[in-house]
Amino acid sequence: MLRTLIDWILHIDAHLAALASSHAVLVYVVLFAVIFIETGVVVLPFLPGDSLLFVAGTMAAQGIFSFPVLVPLLMLAAILGDSINFAIGSHVRNGMADEHGIRFVKPEYLKRTHDFFDRHGRKTIVLARFVPVVRTFAPFVAALGDMPYGVFLAYNVIGGVVWVGALIGAGAVFGNLPWVAEHLTLVILGIVAVSLLPGVVGWMTGKRQESNRTSG
Repeated sequence: MLRTLIDWILHIDAHLAALASSHAVLVYVVLFAVIFIETGVVVLPFLPGDSLLFVAGTMAAQGIFSFPVLVPLLMLAAILGDSINFAIGSHVRNGMADEHGIRFVKPEYLKRTHDFFDRHGRKTIVLARFVPVVRTFAPFVAALGDMPYGVFLAYNVIGGVVWVGALIGAGAVFGNLPWVAEHLTLVILGIVAVSLLPGVVGWMTGKRQESNRTSG
């Protein structure tokens, strides 16, 4: 599965182009499903959300996708995904288990997201959209923390609109520049690396603080 995921990320343009050429409607379903699952299913935080949106924007600028269909569809997928994620967190909070007893979630992911909330508060729901893993767990942790749904929904809508709009827009503007088009794989890897950087920094900071406490 890891090999398939890596291949999808590295050749996402080829996969989408091939699918779009033979199944014009199905490709929209696939795009919706990937964005919805990446944001809505707690156990699948590693789907290529950022790079997928960038490439989709690039292909929309080429006329392969329709902007009026693509943009609102993927915004809806992102908003619904986070809403389902929040509902799962609420269900867990209401009786399935406490956060330390959730067997299908790695504790370090929850800790990373808790730390993000500690730094940024409620606006984490918006900012987390641009941070893989944290993006997937932020609605879940918000529900565990008993955030009112009305407050969550407002930040959820803002975050979904900004995230999808920014990355599709970036793909449309920059994706068809000659150098970017010729080195799209490198650009996608760069997007993935930049997206993962806050999580890596947070992990290193946590390890350093833990080491300091141990040595002290």
